[in-house]
Amino acid sequence: MSCALLLLLMSLALAMPTGAAVEIQRPRGVPLSKRQFYEENKPFTCLDGSSTIPFDRVNDDYCDCRDGSDEPGTAACPNGSFHCTNAGFRPAFIPSSRINDGICDCCDTTDEYNSGVTCQNTCREMGRKERESLQIMAEITKEGFMLKQQLIHEAKRGQEDKQVRLTNQRKGLEEKVEALRTVKETAEDPEKAAKERHLKAWEEQKELIRMEKDKTRMAEAFLELDDDADGYVSVAELQSHLELDPDSDGSLTETETQVRCLSSSSTKDVKVSMPPYDTETQSLIDGAYIHLQSLICDPEFIWFCRNLEKEIGFDFGPSAEFAYLYSQCYELSTSEYIYRLCPFNRVSQKPKFGGSETNLGLWGQWAGPEDNLYSVMKYDHGQGCWQGPNRSTTVKLTCGKETVVTSTSEPSRCEYLMEFTTPAVCQEPASLDEVLHGHTEL
Repeated sequence: MSCALLLLLMSLALAMPTGAAVEIQRPRGVPLSKRQFYEENKPFTCLDGSSTIPFDRVNDDYCDCRDGSDEPGTAACPNGSFHCTNAGFRPAFIPSSRINDGICDCCDTTDEYNSGVTCQNTCREMGRKERESLQIMAEITKEGFMLKQQLIHEAKRGQEDKQVRLTNQRKGLEEKVEALRTVKETAEDPEKAAKERHLKAWEEQKELIRMEKDKTRMAEAFLELDDDADGYVSVAELQSHLELDPDSDGSLTETETQVRCLSSSSTKDVKVSMPPYDTETQSLIDGAYIHLQSLICDPEFIWFCRNLEKEIGFDFGPSAEFAYLYSQCYELSTSEYIYRLCPFNRVSQKPKFGGSETNLGLWGQWAGPEDNLYSVMKYDHGQGCWQGPNRSTTVKLTCGKETVVTSTSEPSRCEYLMEFTTPAVCQEPASLDEVLHGHTEL
């Protein structure tokens, strides 16, 4: 076939009105996909295989098949269905009980062929509106997907930047700690010197106490052993004190007496607690500790590092496309409440005209189906309901050019549902021709 002829045929097909389109002959109410089961001049076998009947009994307004397949175009079978071709729009099935019931169910009016009702064929208009709607949705999806690519690029750059900043902060901390060793030693020098002075003074004091105790104990022992009070302790006087006998044999020899005297001349260590530091020393110790803590444990630095680590560890989607939602909040105002969604944090509700805020749930996890995990967010462990469970919120994400909460509802007590549009959930769109082809049967 020549190209010129092909173009001519295509032009004629495009110019031909819908009503003049070529109709493949088949019994009324039969879809094109089942045409092969309804061959004229051949016996018809019920689609469930229950029986076979002559073809002239198809659509004779009498139900012969148990599945109602012999009456696709009449209301004879209660379980039958009628196929609306709806050329120019989407085909549809309706229960056979609606055939010729005086109400136009098919936009092409084919269901009211014998009711006397005048119906207007609205398929082309409906098809036009649907195509316009699909066109708008396709454009939104396309723009949303382009925005998503930007978000992925920015998220990747942002994650890399945060990782570099965290690495630099940790490296800086290591260098800072190393540098602080010198600062620490310098800060501790006065403390060490004060402690050494205090310890030295205490050792000297302890020695004086020991010596005084030794003198006292020696004097007491001498008085106890000097039986004749002549100011001298003889060997005989020592031997008269059997409690000094080291081997407990009932006698104390002269040699044992000499050993016992030598051992008695020294006393046990004095067990006395060291007194507390004086005010000046304690002040130097406290000052060194506070100075060191202020240098190492900078609260702002610790907060910064912890938040960076937390943010880097979040699941922001396969390509971190949801990262831009972190630390952001979105509100929806209704007639009674202001709903606030802070992704990856919490959901709350506050009365519009005064009152305390109610926690509707804290970030839990991604909760979409296995093939679309990142389409649903789950927030739970919210404020408890009166004599009921803790509040929870399910957030359903849909594709959109803007990031906005579009609706809220409470399908079950204390269980909330939010609709949230974001470009981060947009998928790569199919071509408009493919979309329209999936919604049209010519």
